[in-house]
Amino acid sequence: MHTPLTLRTLLLLLPLVGATAVQAAATPEEAARLKTELMPLGGERAGNKDGSIPAWTGGHTTPIPGDKAGGRRGDPFKGEKPLFSINARNMATYEDKLSDGQKALLKKDPAYRIDVYKTHRTAAAPQAVYDATFRNATRARLVDDKPSNAFGGIPFPLPKAGAEVMWNHMLRWRGVAVQMNTQSYQMTADGRSILTNINKGEVQMPYYFPDGSLEEFNKTGDYWTIRVVSEGPPIRSGEAMVGRRQFDGEKDQGWIYLTGQRRVRKLPNTCCDTPHPSTQGLMAFDEIESWSGRLDRFEWKLLGKRELYIPYNGNRLLQPASETEVLGKGYLNPDHVRWELHRVWVVEASLRAGLRHVAPKSRYYCDEDTWLCVLGDRWDAKGQLWKTLWTQNIVAPDLPGTVGGAYGYTDLIAGNGFAGQLMNSRPAQMPIKARFQSSVFTPDSMTGDGVR
Repeated sequence: MHTPLTLRTLLLLLPLVGATAVQAAATPEEAARLKTELMPLGGERAGNKDGSIPAWTGGHTTPIPGDKAGGRRGDPFKGEKPLFSINARNMATYEDKLSDGQKALLKKDPAYRIDVYKTHRTAAAPQAVYDATFRNATRARLVDDKPSNAFGGIPFPLPKAGAEVMWNHMLRWRGVAVQMNTQSYQMTADGRSILTNINKGEVQMPYYFPDGSLEEFNKTGDYWTIRVVSEGPPIRSGEAMVGRRQFDGEKDQGWIYLTGQRRVRKLPNTCCDTPHPSTQGLMAFDEIESWSGRLDRFEWKLLGKRELYIPYNGNRLLQPASETEVLGKGYLNPDHVRWELHRVWVVEASLRAGLRHVAPKSRYYCDEDTWLCVLGDRWDAKGQLWKTLWTQNIVAPDLPGTVGGAYGYTDLIAGNGFAGQLMNSRPAQMPIKARFQSSVFTPDSMTGDGVR
């Protein structure tokens, strides 16, 4: 008598064995909005009610006068002056459009200010990226906080969850391959700038290979690869690092070449709050470019969209010929930072039960047009607002795109900070490349570059 009931129960439970959390893809009706009221990457086409945020009309794809391919980058808005400045005295007037971190920094340092300029919606991408984004809208899904069936475009242009926004940030359009020639500095609270790295490197996104396909991409799974070689200061010269990232963070890999040992070693952990070698340990792996980590340590909550003053169209920061000219007391020199009003998605991260992290709570502000999380705030284990993270973006019509540039943080408790990926003294500021050989991003490639 009981056997039929038992079998029936088992059959009913069978589909639940090994069940995973799956976020549904957009419907065809929802995806159609990408060709009407939304821009092809997912931002709202229309401006805001008072016109302070204009409509998106295709982005900035016109060459910047004077620019030469592979050289220094000019400022397409160099003639513009700030509309107004926000400081400690008047911040109450604008606090509804400021992040917690920026409000804390304004209160902490009376010399700090935010110069607000006219808003320009410069985000653009090749048509192939727009087409792939449209395909992803209905086929890509979030499975246990990891994308599935996504390739060649923004995976979730109509996000329904915080984790989807963060994957849009990590898989944002930033070109197929670029060279990086950069410098990094620690900024002390008393205004000193200490050189930590002079780097040259290559960055490539197989996820955006124009001749690739979803099927081919799934065979290897590397969505982002990097190789960095240190040229200075002398104590760091010759060090190198290679990294490869996949949707499944357990499969991420990293290697480092240590000059003192003259050998390549595999990094045991390229995740989370582990100090990042290329920042001399001043930033964690998951703080690079505001966020670059695994999502599985946190619960991600989508708080919605709001208008915010954010660093934007940051070619102004590239114009001084010296890195030290753009550095301040724990933050970038406000004279060289352009802020604009844009709509951002706000996502909050809370540490999952039973796990550990030096920053158990964070909040990220991600631009609706580019998906770059331009600002981030982190709270420490005591509940204190600890760090405010920032990432500049650069107008690159030759890509085309508006993509990440310098990044860093200000420690709101200690008053010091860090600025990485500065390119001021470099004759080549992020030259665009067609593609690098896959062998560039292997441990073997570093041994040939070792100089000592």
